[in-house]
Amino acid sequence: MNKRTVEQLDAGVDGKRALVRVDFNVPIKDGAVGDDTRIRAALPTIRRLKSLGCRIVLLSHLGRPKGGGFEEKYSLRPVARALEGLLGSPVVFIQDPSKHEAVEATRQLPRGGVALVENTRFYPGEEKNDLATAQMFAALGDFYVNDAFGSAHRAHASTEAVARLLKPAVAGLLMQKELDYLGAALASPKRPFVAVLGGAKISGKIDVIENLLPRVDHILIGGAMACTFFRAKGAGTGTSLVEEDRLPMAKDLLARAGAKLVLPDGGVIASSRLRARRAKWRGTRSPTAGRCTTSTPSRAAVSPRSSPAPGPWCGTGPWACSRRSRSTRGRWRSRRRWRPRPPRAPPRSWAAATRPRRSRRPGSRAR
Repeated sequence: MNKRTVEQLDAGVDGKRALVRVDFNVPIKDGAVGDDTRIRAALPTIRRLKSLGCRIVLLSHLGRPKGGGFEEKYSLRPVARALEGLLGSPVVFIQDPSKHEAVEATRQLPRGGVALVENTRFYPGEEKNDLATAQMFAALGDFYVNDAFGSAHRAHASTEAVARLLKPAVAGLLMQKELDYLGAALASPKRPFVAVLGGAKISGKIDVIENLLPRVDHILIGGAMACTFFRAKGAGTGTSLVEEDRLPMAKDLLARAGAKLVLPDGGVIASSRLRARRAKWRGTRSPTAGRCTTSTPSRAAVSPRSSPAPGPWCGTGPWACSRRSRSTRGRWRSRRRWRPRPPRAPPRSWAAATRPRRSRRPGSRAR
């Protein structure tokens, strides 16, 4: 890789502030980090800068906030606590980088100290690659390190504009590792060479697809971005996520790629995401999942008082096996455990048939 990395930094950066763009977009549940894999991946770069005596200021995004200000569920404060546990040292959390106190906090960090800035996407100028937003971030550091390989393809203020304001701008160890592996794979790949792409939008991956087309044998498209290609082919997508403004681009890619571009040949269709999740859960829980060769019967056709047509039983769908089971007499039992009422015995005489029935109370004798 012909890019300067943190390994090439010398003692001249001792005491300087390193503004490091990392990818801490991790799942958070109940105020705790659910998977710290991405945090651990950034530790070698952080420890390398600590060994050089740098004051480390970390930038990252989390989720997809609206960009109108602070949102509690997208805060990076739980990530700061998780990073403290992995480093074994305190991490200063900077709530608002736009204030002068934030700049002073980065300058007062000890050598080897670490600070984490709040979610960069809380600021509307981040995703617009706004110069003023980039200058706000640049005031927190003296040189720039990009170690966010998963976000490097986006021209945002914390990834592209800041790199033009701070010098030197170098790559982190994780970035170096990924680029070295990708460069070797593209230079002399083993055949067949297949690329797998996913995500929500094709707009952020159009350059990647166009660069991979002449190099790979096949490109497998998955995730929500496949819906845009389905719509471009004329298929119905319902209320699924589709980039309407990218349909001409998707049609052009399909025409140029031909058989190289492979789309999913199946999917789950439901009236809502909640029902889709329920159908998926029942399919995995049911012991007969995957055996269905016919369509799922409707609710009216599978009422408790009627038996469905014989055939293989379906383990998925809104009326899966987890809701009903077959009894020994061949009837279908619902969750309410419906039972057919037994026929009443015929009366022995006309007087007995017309006599009013008396309730049998416990302990009473029949007359």
